[in-house]
Amino acid sequence: MKKKIVLVFFLICLMLSLPATAKASLGDVLLKVGSRGPDVVELQTKLNYVGFNVGKADGIFGNMTKEGVMNFQRANSLAVDGKVGPMTVKSLNKVYLQKQPQTLPQAQTQNNVNSILSTAKQYIGVRYQWGGTSPSTGFDCSGFVYYVFKQNGITLPRVSRDQYTVGTKVSFENLQPGDLVFFSFSGNGVVDHDGIYLGGGQFINSSSSKGVTIYTIGPYWKSVYVGARRVI
Repeated sequence: MKKKIVLVFFLICLMLSLPATAKASLGDVLLKVGSRGPDVVELQTKLNYVGFNVGKADGIFGNMTKEGVMNFQRANSLAVDGKVGPMTVKSLNKVYLQKQPQTLPQAQTQNNVNSILSTAKQYIGVRYQWGGTSPSTGFDCSGFVYYVFKQNGITLPRVSRDQYTVGTKVSFENLQPGDLVFFSFSGNGVVDHDGIYLGGGQFINSSSSKGVTIYTIGPYWKSVYVGARRVI
């Protein structure tokens, strides 16, 4: 009996120790009618953005979402089954990225940077919420980045792993305010966290422990740093 209690306690501790910021990326899990959650929100957002209306991005894969998926699959010469697996996601991401805004003139770019940093700082103290994309519910890391840029007319992919694919690669030495900075808490180089670089070695992000806050990129953050992208 004691051994069983010890085993249960061990399993509980193991579950609690898993990183709170780890999340599946769109395409990791097959989505179909009945699926729910942040991946479905991302799917619906992208379908709406590329012109396949599925209504409100509510995170519920219903018949309207299925119809939008089938229309997208039909238009892109994919197997038309209304289910979203790796091939459909790959095609959707490609079309989505092709519709992203082009590079802005330098003066307008600087104005955008200032506006983005100002917007980001407005939400310091907003709590962390896995899958969150608004100040009313809380933000996860990529949800915060997505929201801030969206408020400034720039639509990014929903999750950090996909955000790492847009824009231009930037070296650590050439970071500028407004750049996106990416990290891998798992230590395997797979992006699972990001934020917005403020300048002076600092970035703003939504962390699972403190919500929206500013950190200095010191020894710890450098140890999990993956790279940066410039999208404005």
